[in-house]
Parts: sequence; C-alpha cells; structure tokens
Amino acid sequence: MTEIAFHFNADEKLSYACRLLRKATGSGARVVVTGSAEQLGQLDQMLWTFGALEFVPHCRAGASAELLARTPVVLASQPAQAPHAQVLLNLGDAVPEEFGRFERLIEVVTHDEDDRGLARRRWKHYADRGYAIVRHDLKPREAA
Repeated sequence: MTEIAFHFNADEKLSYACRLLRKATGSGARVVVTGSAEQLGQLDQMLWTFGALEFVPHCRAGASAELLARTPVVLASQPAQAPHAQVLLNLGDAVPEEFGRFERLIEVVTHDEDDRGLARRRWKHYADRGYAIVRHDLKPREAA
C-alpha cells in the first residue's frame, strides 16, 4: 500500500519542492512530480536556477525513453506517463490519478486557506480508503 505523507505549512510550494527534490535525488530516490501545467513549467525553470552550484536532473514526461530512464525527476501532469513508480510528489489541487501504483506519495500544503481546504479533501479521500497518513509540520519550532 502506498505510504502517504503530508508536508504542511510550506511557505511556498515550488521552493519547497526544489529543496525536497534536491534532498530526494541526493539520496538516490526517483521522483515523479505532478501538478498543473503552469506549476510544472515554473518548477522546471526553478530547478535550473534555484541553486548557483546545484542542479537537480529532471525532464518532462514527453522526453525520449532513454532520457526518462536515466533522469531521477520526471515532471508529469499525468503520473501514468511516468516510467517509474517510487515517489510521487503532488503539487496539484486534486488526488493524483493512479497514485496507488507509487511506493510513496508526498503532498505539499502551504499556509493558504484555500490550499489547506483542498488538502483536507485529499486527506479525507486517502483516509476513507484506509491509507495511513504521516503528517510533517514544516512550521519552525519556537525557541524554548
């Protein structure tokens, strides 16, 4: 069964996604990122520029089979287009189609009330189907 994690209180989805993808690829994970076409386009640009000395190898789902097989991060509006099924990172508003074929699903949620409301619906969808959900609160802890 797919392991599902919600990362709450991200300041901004795409910046957080860049950091998360950098960490994931550094550990050898293969990740499919799904979301709207606009989000994926912006993320594509950010992955080229977010760190002066860093690069997160990535490509679009429509790339050649050879490139898809070698690239650890695939940007796909439809996860079924992805060549691997290790980790799915959802930046979109809806439950991703075919999320159950992935080992792990990560949902990123910002402070925005609309985004939080949509995340609650996705949480309920997963919980109603018996998925155990792990919650990661990204809000900085106050000094004691």
